[in-house]
Amino acid sequence: MVTRRQFNRGFIAVAFSGLATHLQGGELTRFLSTVSSASGNLSNGAAGPRDLGNLVADPKGIIDLLPGFSYQQISHLGDLMNDGLTVPDRADGMGCFELDDERVVLVRNHELTPLRKPAELADESFDSTTVYDTDAAGNPLPGGTSNIVYNLKTEKVEYQFMSLLGTIRNCSGGITPWGSWLTCEESVATPSDNIKKDHGYVFEVPSKTMKLVKPEPIKAMGRFNHEAACVDPISGIVYLTEDRSDSLFYRYIPKIKGDLKAGGQLQALVIKGKPKFDTRNWQAPQMQMNQEYVCEWIDLDDVESPKDDLRLRGFEQGAALFARGEGIHFGEGEMYFCCTSGGAAKLGQIMRYRPSSDLKKQTGTLSLFVESPNKATFNFGDNLAVAPSGHLIVCEDQYSDIVNNHLKGVTPQGQVYDFAKVRWQTEPAGACFSADGSVLFVNLYSPSVTLAIRGPWESLYA
Repeated sequence: MVTRRQFNRGFIAVAFSGLATHLQGGELTRFLSTVSSASGNLSNGAAGPRDLGNLVADPKGIIDLLPGFSYQQISHLGDLMNDGLTVPDRADGMGCFELDDERVVLVRNHELTPLRKPAELADESFDSTTVYDTDAAGNPLPGGTSNIVYNLKTEKVEYQFMSLLGTIRNCSGGITPWGSWLTCEESVATPSDNIKKDHGYVFEVPSKTMKLVKPEPIKAMGRFNHEAACVDPISGIVYLTEDRSDSLFYRYIPKIKGDLKAGGQLQALVIKGKPKFDTRNWQAPQMQMNQEYVCEWIDLDDVESPKDDLRLRGFEQGAALFARGEGIHFGEGEMYFCCTSGGAAKLGQIMRYRPSSDLKKQTGTLSLFVESPNKATFNFGDNLAVAPSGHLIVCEDQYSDIVNNHLKGVTPQGQVYDFAKVRWQTEPAGACFSADGSVLFVNLYSPSVTLAIRGPWESLYA
């Protein structure tokens, strides 16, 4: 398997996408770049784009894929699950966990609001301790997570059920090194005529649960429009994104590594010597491509933020601004996260953050790795995943004048291509790979469908 470091070297080319010459139709977008950075050098002799072929039209009208790849629909909106509930809509972020040599479990978010149809539990199965919040009629709020136990060998779903219920707009999240899923509420709703509790929290769902878990908000991780999370496996620090046009980039330092509920300190990123730095580049560009900016972290207080002003207070303390922080993925000592509407064209950025190897230092470096110059490069990049070949898989999330969202691929040599095209107006989300790298799982947001994509991943090697 290509390492994350090898992937990093090739992905630098994408940062200079202004040099791109876009080919028409299903052809590849070629990036001509021979740059270097601290991540490694992209050789002058890097291979040019290979013809991976045009996307093959799906006769079922669901998703077009590269030649040789195929998909299986493993879960659909309305399917009856083993717990007697039906599969909810708006399938978003998702994580994949290995159970044994044959089986994996997918923990899947559902980005539902109280205005959607409430979850209907049979009276005999209703246990108020397993539901976080209810509506005025006492029905569980429909947001939460569902689990799918899937057998890679038989290619069958063995069990499917709700694992968290009663939350609002579970958007994205992230896996932990200890085998749980952090599901994030993209909501700051407060008690009203229709809900009883505050929302805007992170909840932890063990991947091996076989029933609804007791919902416990990790309040020390802050109350804000949470999007995604990732965990540094060495330090145990959790990095968090926020889906707001004036969002911050956060980290949570737990008192006890691996026990997030035991409390900790929430912090926000500051560019050293540049307080209130604006990474969005909407006006005169402040953030330069591939420049390493030394970062510091500031402590945040009153993190439950009853006035929903956490990001505003953090900015006044000097924290940097980001344009809709979304998907985040931790690699070998560094991480990448999307800023969906960042950049001069407001089409998306990808940031890279490298924490200091000295855990006692409150430093790190941030760089602008990608800034999309046009919709052909990518349009509103959201969730991130890395294929076994080392290629980046980026989920597009736009509902504008372009009908179809794509899964974009980026090779270690800087080639950008369409890996897949969704055939109806919805977004692909929750891209994640099985532990053996054989299957890419991805959700189609609404009406929700979960797909298992197989194919010659080795053909993507440059």
